[in-house]
Amino acid sequence: MHRHSVKVRPVIAAFSRRVSTLRRAAGLTQEQLAERAFVLPNFIGQIERGQTNPSLVSIALIAAALKCDVRDLFDRQI
Repeated sequence: MHRHSVKVRPVIAAFSRRVSTLRRAAGLTQEQLAERAFVLPNFIGQIERGQTNPSLVSIALIAAALKCDVRDLFDRQI
């Protein structure tokens, strides 16, 4: 286990919940979001389940696909 995993886990969990919430609010399926973000559908699923740590480029693509700012994908309380 990575030495920072305890600190990073809540950030990834909050990010994954936020992506899922915004995707559903936009009325998009995971497949539709993936298509708009130029990523694979299973990658969106992994993000929403908190199973991956996406790159900054992926985060920016997802934000653009959701028509929001990158900062909207993060919980300001963390």
